[in-house]
Amino acid sequence: MDQMKADLSSLPAVLDVARKIACDFWDESAKRPAAVVEVPSIDHWQLPETGPGAAAALGIFQKEILPHFSASVGPRYFGFVTGGATPAALAGDWLAGATDQNPASPGDSIAADLIDQTVKMLLDLFHLPQGAFDGALTTGATAANLLGLTTGREWCARNAGIDVTNDGMTALGPVQVFSACPHASLIKVLGISGIGRKAWVPVGRIGESEAMDPEALDAALAASDNPNKIVVASTGTVTANDFDDLEAIADICERNGAWLHVDAAFGIFARCLPEMAPLAKGLERADSITADGHKWLNVPYDCGIFFTRHIDLLERAHGVHAAYLKTEAEAPTYGHRGVENSQRLRALPAWMTLQAYGRKGVEDIVRVNCSFAAQLGAWIDASDAYELLCPVKLNVVTFRGRFTDSDQDRMNADLLRAINRDGRIFCTPGVMNGQSGIRAAISNWRTDDADLDIAITALSEVHATLTAAY
Repeated sequence: MDQMKADLSSLPAVLDVARKIACDFWDESAKRPAAVVEVPSIDHWQLPETGPGAAAALGIFQKEILPHFSASVGPRYFGFVTGGATPAALAGDWLAGATDQNPASPGDSIAADLIDQTVKMLLDLFHLPQGAFDGALTTGATAANLLGLTTGREWCARNAGIDVTNDGMTALGPVQVFSACPHASLIKVLGISGIGRKAWVPVGRIGESEAMDPEALDAALAASDNPNKIVVASTGTVTANDFDDLEAIADICERNGAWLHVDAAFGIFARCLPEMAPLAKGLERADSITADGHKWLNVPYDCGIFFTRHIDLLERAHGVHAAYLKTEAEAPTYGHRGVENSQRLRALPAWMTLQAYGRKGVEDIVRVNCSFAAQLGAWIDASDAYELLCPVKLNVVTFRGRFTDSDQDRMNADLLRAINRDGRIFCTPGVMNGQSGIRAAISNWRTDDADLDIAITALSEVHATLTAAY
């Protein structure tokens, strides 16, 4: 432990080095390749018998690891839905690590109260009634979707007079989960929850969109004789940014006795803007909701958001009881509201950015990103080299290159690889109605008009180079 004690005595110097590494990385993120597609092996780094100390480890990291990180905090990383981190969120994240609070159970600090306040501020941000909803923060939207299913499962069991938490799924019997275009994480957590991936009942969509057809849902629910029904609707689908008609779907769920969970991971942010809010109308009628802070809230990873009208069922499904965990504090026990007992104070980055920039700060991010996506979509729509695979509705642009070669899917796979190797922007694959293409999700607070010019230039030049090579 001598090395740890020596590092403690020089902690300010160690943290100064870490701060400089971080600040330099942020300063360079707009100039670095948006992604690193080829990385070296690091198998030669093994567990040392006697470590060299924090300063030496930082030096190894800076030299051997950091150069091969993506610029996902930067303005032109358009993969997945990655928001980066605001300065205040980064400060909150550092302080969450430095203070190392465990807010799972109240009574030893204000940390659990901070989560409670953050959840309330998020409800306010999304214009959801605080008196009706409560919730928790999770590792991400996947975990939030898991909570939606397990709480919905608990609701089905209560309706049947069954104690599924203690007696298990065999006592309850099969649960059917109806959804039109579920996120891959929803399919994943069907397996984790024990409900089973085969429990998904595909529901028809409206035309060639990804939006659920309410009439098809009504018919599917009416045709089912299974009393255990969960409906998973979408507020902003992955590829087309389609929004389900939540008002109609909520009516149908009430009429057919089904739990309504809404995966609103980033589409929920449409409710922040008056001009976009109608897209997510009816979200307040859901039984449970998934959202994601490390997408459009622009806080570091490890910040999923879960809201529910049935906090008692959430706590019943996830309650943990032991003598050493008992407390007389009034704040919620967050160990009862999720998978983890011990947990990081993941609320602090979100609390910090909400306090620093307020409602208007979040509105500005969403509005600027949507404008960027609309402008990029308009350029693609007018281009001879590219075409849109679906209209731009929010912050996602799904498109493909135009080629004379008959194998369009192969050419677009080559085009995406070339775009990402070029490094000026980073995108991921997208498939719409069987057509393979490219997906750009705009969700970083730093993305601006200069980045639009760079993106358009990169797309034009890469397509021209690839076409000439063929």
